[in-house]
Amino acid sequence: MRRRLASALSLLLLAVGGVQGGRGAWIYAKAELAQILLRRSWADTRAGRERVRPWPWADAWPVARIILPDGDHIVLGGASGRNLAFAPGHLDGTAPPGGSGTCVVAGHRDTHFSVLEDLVEGDRVLLEDASGTVTTYRVTATAVVDENETGVLAESAEPTLVLITCWPFDAVIPGGPQRYVVWAEHVETLKRSNVERQRPPSRSWSRVGSSWRYFVR
Repeated sequence: MRRRLASALSLLLLAVGGVQGGRGAWIYAKAELAQILLRRSWADTRAGRERVRPWPWADAWPVARIILPDGDHIVLGGASGRNLAFAPGHLDGTAPPGGSGTCVVAGHRDTHFSVLEDLVEGDRVLLEDASGTVTTYRVTATAVVDENETGVLAESAEPTLVLITCWPFDAVIPGGPQRYVVWAEHVETLKRSNVERQRPPSRSWSRVGSSWRYFVR
C-alpha cells in the first residue's frame, strides 16, 4: 500500500513538474518569438511603412531602436504595461526619438533595462529613429526618485534622453514606489551608415510635465 502511494505521489510530482516546465518553456518561446516579430516590424518601418504592428492584435508599433552596452532593443510607441512586457516604450507626450527636447523611454529593470544599473557618467547610448538617423547621447547623471517626482520629466531646451526603470534592481516583488532614472545629453547625430562605427563598447557604454506611474518593474 505504501509503495503504491509513494509511486502515485512520484507520478503526481513528475506530472506537476512537467506542467510547470512546459509553462516555462512556453513563456520563453513566446518572448523569443515576440523579439523576432518586433525586429521584423522594425525592418518594415525602416523600409518606409507606417504603424507596422508586430502582431495583429498589438495596439502599438516600433518607433525607434535603442543601442545599449548589452545590445539593441526595439522601442514601442507608448509606455503601457502591455508594451513594456515585450520592449522598452517611448513615453507619449515627450519629444520623439532623436528630436529636440526631452525624449523619455521606460523599460523593465529585470529584462531590457537591467543594464541601466551599470551605466555611469560618460557612457554612450545610441537611439535610431524610423528614418535611419542615429543620435548619440552621453550619460550625465543617474538618480533614484519617487514615482511621483515629475520634475525628472521637465522639458529641456537641448536634445535630451531620459531612461527610466523600477528600483531596486534586485527587488523580489515587481513594482514599488521608486524609479531609477538616467539622464543623457546629445553628442552627435549620424546617418545609419555610420551607426556601427559609433556603437558603444561592450562594457563602457547614467528632468521632462506629466505623471509617470509606469508599469515598470
